[in-house]
Amino acid sequence: MSCSMREYLQQASALAERGTVFVTVTLVEPEGHVPQDIGAKAIITASGLAWGTVGGGRLEARAITHGQAMIARQVAGAIPAAAVQSEIVRYELLRDLNMVCGGAATLFYEISALPNWNIALFGAGHVAQATLSLLCTFECSLTCIDPRDEWLAKIASQPNVCKVLVAEPAEFVSKLPAGTFYLCMSQGHATDLPIVREILRRGDAAFIGVIGSEPKSRTLRSTLLKEGFAESMVARIHCPIGLPIGSNSPPEIAVSIAAQLLQERDVIRKSVV
Repeated sequence: MSCSMREYLQQASALAERGTVFVTVTLVEPEGHVPQDIGAKAIITASGLAWGTVGGGRLEARAITHGQAMIARQVAGAIPAAAVQSEIVRYELLRDLNMVCGGAATLFYEISALPNWNIALFGAGHVAQATLSLLCTFECSLTCIDPRDEWLAKIASQPNVCKVLVAEPAEFVSKLPAGTFYLCMSQGHATDLPIVREILRRGDAAFIGVIGSEPKSRTLRSTLLKEGFAESMVARIHCPIGLPIGSNSPPEIAVSIAAQLLQERDVIRKSVV
């Protein structure tokens, strides 16, 4: 394996682990005077060029613009998150890019296939099990975190579900991608509080939901305010979680939670269009 390919794989893996959507651009068919060799690669994120080069100058600027447009469509929901999307574009350098060197370049664009809707569920009890069974049918990436191996073992294996056994679930918050939807359904207020505290400290959650009653909600909010968290941050917590529909049975609670998540996800997607 060449050094450049090894470095590409390292960079791509690091982005994937962070849940970052990215586009790999590869020069697949250079013709005439083209400023890079066949196989040259670049990685494009929403912020621009993250690694590599397909030739610099106007060709690379066009590649960056095209890659960012692909990412924007996926983030907005126009591209199914679980699908691999690829495009091949041929550029006449003089005609299309006003590059006097002439020649042509064909670029292959491939967007990362990782789901960009990350949901972290803290807890593996009855309601969490019902919620996971429903959410795993969506185009999302689910992580279930719990300190009880016997409860995690009850969760059926699914391609988009990751089960994490950890003694202190709150410590796992730092390992999750930015923009995660957090669901707190642990064993009660005493175990939910440290998790929510870490989520607020990060400050980059897309959604924070905590299962419980109105009295629990008041206690949770009061405690966090006394600890010095801003009222605007505490106000982002949805507790009780779920839309006010259905009964208190785990399957119907799961439906109310899933409906609220879809509602919040769609609001976010519309805001970036």
